[in-house]
Amino acid sequence: MKKKVIYILLAALLLVATLASLSLGAFFIPLGEVYLNMMQKFGLCLEVPADELYSNVIDLVRWPRTLLGILVGAALGISGAAIQSIFRNPLAEPGLIGISAGASLVAASIIAFEAVLFATLGQLFGHYLLAVGAFTGAGVATWLVYRISLYEGKPHIGTMLLAGVAINALAGSLTGLVSFLSDEQQLRSITFWMLGSLGGATWDAVWTLLPFVVAALLGLPLMAKSLNAFSLGEQEAQQLGQRPNRIKVRVIVLATMAVGAAVSVAGIIGFVGLLVPHAVRMLGGADNRYVMPASALLGAVILTIADLIARTIAMPSEIPIGVVTALLGTPLFLYILIRDKKKIIV
Repeated sequence: MKKKVIYILLAALLLVATLASLSLGAFFIPLGEVYLNMMQKFGLCLEVPADELYSNVIDLVRWPRTLLGILVGAALGISGAAIQSIFRNPLAEPGLIGISAGASLVAASIIAFEAVLFATLGQLFGHYLLAVGAFTGAGVATWLVYRISLYEGKPHIGTMLLAGVAINALAGSLTGLVSFLSDEQQLRSITFWMLGSLGGATWDAVWTLLPFVVAALLGLPLMAKSLNAFSLGEQEAQQLGQRPNRIKVRVIVLATMAVGAAVSVAGIIGFVGLLVPHAVRMLGGADNRYVMPASALLGAVILTIADLIARTIAMPSEIPIGVVTALLGTPLFLYILIRDKKKIIV
């Protein structure tokens, strides 16, 4: 019963955050117009004409940005919960296996050297080149971590963790080198991308991201029961009839797809994948059958609110959304470290 109440509260919060995101901004739209737009989208209110200017802003700007924030937040939240379960480490997050670092390296390289090294690809992919490159970088980095972790044909979690640290360090160093070789404008673009933003949201970006996020939202909860057994240890999970190696591969593939796609359209957004599962467990327990969907909902709520803050706190300019998530997430992260200090040390 408690978990149902949490689901209802999170869904209500997401609805409120969505309405606020559609209404507030440099151009204010009354909630009545937002409501009218939503009703007309579902064919429920056709007799009252909507204001054309408001409708155009909502349809072309606000809806894509709001939906993109919901999808990115859900992807980061549910992937963070799955990665923490598979590593059996409360401080694990999707970036731990190289997703963010790989995406950052390729994205920074494209921004700095597009005219020199990526001209042909630029003609092929057009303005999607950065998104395609970031997604490819995330996938390649994760694949390298996975291959390094194999021992006798089976992925070893401890080795995967260390390989992730190494790949992150290597990719971070190369990204720093690319930044050093960039001019002032390119450096500014790289910095802004690495801090995350939903400013480039379009309907094309939403449709591009949607299948990857939906695959994770459908696939990861189906493995919740297996992840519950996996939390007892690999041998114990195997004795309970589970296949630990298959679980690892499926979780890593789905998390990489979702987070890699999210990073490719929104840049690097920290703390969401790390802290959302913690908050969910604090509210309703550690059962992954509850944690997975609740993390997706809370991730969507937090990122929608963070984006609203990012584009309204310094209007008409906007600050990177990664700055907002760091400011919101750091106090909670420090609280968790202090509260669980003894467990972490042990």
